[in-house]
Amino acid sequence: MTRIIAGFAGSLRLAVPPAGTRPTSDRVREAIFSALDARGVLPGARVLDLYAGSGALGLEAASRGASEVVLVERAKAAADVCRRNATAVARAVRRRAPRIRVEVRSVPTYLESAPGGIDLAFIDPPYDLGERELARDLRLLAPKLAEHATVVVERSSRSPEPAWPNGIAPERRRDYGETTLWWASAGPARSAQPETPSQPA
Repeated sequence: MTRIIAGFAGSLRLAVPPAGTRPTSDRVREAIFSALDARGVLPGARVLDLYAGSGALGLEAASRGASEVVLVERAKAAADVCRRNATAVARAVRRRAPRIRVEVRSVPTYLESAPGGIDLAFIDPPYDLGERELARDLRLLAPKLAEHATVVVERSSRSPEPAWPNGIAPERRRDYGETTLWWASAGPARSAQPETPSQPA
């Protein structure tokens, strides 16, 4: 079961596609959004959720104050689930609802023509997405980011560090069992920071 953790839609149950997606665990989402809350980036943010699956990451951001969320999901069945979940989140609002849009396109196709000014981007692809394809997505994303944007990449703990393009600067790595989160920000490319000790599983 997947639920919105906090915000105006807190505890709202989300539908999950029957197959072909890997929802981010509640534990990892709690870690992501605790860190984002500490950074103060969510209120009014323009958010991009790539490989959205159920849309849980983008919709959690919407619940916590993002002003605009785009869910990008190529698979039609998953995109239909995103739409149902987005409608449920919008109905739960007690103030002006955030703008939530679902794009049924591949990630590179969307990014090639996407508008800029993204404050927060989630990239949670299937673990079997190749490193070359992930590098392509990051390269296409870089020019779409706002000046102080945050990027969160979720990968298998067995995957290597992503190939960061110019325009996205890595910050840190956090491990949660089989899941690794790579945190980065908009800025000139530089060497990645040394890995931090793994968190307890």
